[in-house]
Amino acid sequence: MKESKIRGADIVVRALIEEQADVIFGYPGGAIMPVYDALYDYHDQLRHVLTRHEQGAIHAAQGYARVSGKVGVCIATSGPGATNLITGLADAQIDSTPLVCITGQVAAHLLGTDAFQETDVLGISMPATKWNIQVRRVEDIAPAIAKGFYIAKSGRPGPVLIDITKNAQVDFGEFNYVRCEGFRSYKTQIPVEKSAIQEAAFLINMAKRPYLLFGQGVILGKAEDELKSFLEKSGIPAASTLLGSGALSQDHPNYVGKLGMHGNYAPNLLTNQCDILIAVGMRFDDRVTGDLKRYAKQAKVIHLELDPAEINKIVKCEVAVVGDSKESLALLTEAVNQKSHPEWMAKFRELEEEENAAVITNDLKPTKAGLTMGEVIHQINQYKADDAVLVTDVGQHQMIAWRYFNYKKTRTQVTSGGLGTMGFALPAALGAQLHDYSRQVICVVGDGGIQMTIQELGTIMQTKAPVKIVLLNNNFLGMVRQWQQMFFDKRYSFTELDNPDFIKIAEAYSIKAQKVTERGDLQEAIEDMLIHDGPFFLEVVVEKEDNVFPMIATGCSVEEVRLS
Repeated sequence: MKESKIRGADIVVRALIEEQADVIFGYPGGAIMPVYDALYDYHDQLRHVLTRHEQGAIHAAQGYARVSGKVGVCIATSGPGATNLITGLADAQIDSTPLVCITGQVAAHLLGTDAFQETDVLGISMPATKWNIQVRRVEDIAPAIAKGFYIAKSGRPGPVLIDITKNAQVDFGEFNYVRCEGFRSYKTQIPVEKSAIQEAAFLINMAKRPYLLFGQGVILGKAEDELKSFLEKSGIPAASTLLGSGALSQDHPNYVGKLGMHGNYAPNLLTNQCDILIAVGMRFDDRVTGDLKRYAKQAKVIHLELDPAEINKIVKCEVAVVGDSKESLALLTEAVNQKSHPEWMAKFRELEEEENAAVITNDLKPTKAGLTMGEVIHQINQYKADDAVLVTDVGQHQMIAWRYFNYKKTRTQVTSGGLGTMGFALPAALGAQLHDYSRQVICVVGDGGIQMTIQELGTIMQTKAPVKIVLLNNNFLGMVRQWQQMFFDKRYSFTELDNPDFIKIAEAYSIKAQKVTERGDLQEAIEDMLIHDGPFFLEVVVEKEDNVFPMIATGCSVEEVRLS
């Protein structure tokens, strides 16, 4: 609709409203100040959350996007404000998280003069974004935002950065917003080839030891029901990647565990014994494959994937089914025979018992005096809701929480997968919680990562977001220490931490806090945390030198997975 001319800054805000953004995260500054002035008049239609750092803003937008399935939005100023977004952009790019980030920029006539807080944010962000653009004229603002939202959420999702010069924000123009529904040269949907479905079905029907690996592509494609139907008809065992967790309930009889460096024993070991390997919405990350020269060489690989760039990029496949996983799985389910594979499934269960005896019992019911990370997560499982969201940082606690958290629902796993960004969890948990105040959001962090974005406790205080923060404190950079112990002769080079009083810090932010050092106090503390009406900070002091097993060391084959 056309009307009298308005400022470019108002066009920005009204475009966000047209795209049904409801929560945005940001931090003001000189070059974006006109947009912040415009936000003042639209606070009843668009909620802005002031984080304590721009990196906190973009991680919060990621958490919001991952749980809601919508596009996350954040705003920052030029120069250092924009460059503080780069880590989050790179994280969102590799983990396929839809974001639209809007940055202010110096006036167009000052570009290239090294003006105050001028930075070539387009050049810096290009490798870390799905698309970026600089807008220098007011009439280009609305089309850029419309195109940005479409690119961010269509096809394989990803982050978009829109850099808007200050003159474009203060100049006046007409607001005539048209949502983008596609444009030339950008194809988001590739029709599934029926011949590929038939080839895949033929191989699956002939298989004696078929095996399916599923990743986040199932969640992004909203194909959870189709995955379940396919597995129940084909009888195939299925394992999850880190980001695929929750796409299939862990209680499902076909679910056999987690893949990767610290995944489960059977899913890793039996990768090299299957005859057909079906990959759905996953990209064969090196943490899943280990040594590629010795990865599934005996198997014929069927790859169901939306992004053609991922086909044959890492693992060569026999059959490529390019297209939306929801459509591909539905068609494949129709084409395969009703079968079961009891003997093959029994192998997974036998190896599962080995892992239980060698690792899991010691993690969850330890005989040692000190608390283990595993038993903390195990206790959380006893009291959490089925749809509780687990948000983790990066390190040992991330792998332990992933291993032992009981995923029953989709979009309940939020973590930094591909980039491994320490400091991710606290602001991401905030973003996840602000999507739905009524839902349990449990943030599990280590004592290293939390100190990278600990200032976002202030944002939690201001928003009163009822995030439950569980700090597993071993006074070490635990994952690095584990590698130093195992591969560097216990030369603990700069990994031990002298930590502050975390409880006093949390209480300074008016967040209820408790510290647990004894096993006998753990259960009650977790119960109190989860029933508390508001944010809660629980610090649990755990064993200093516990390691995470199973483990596949770098350069090793998946069949060289270690239990100790």
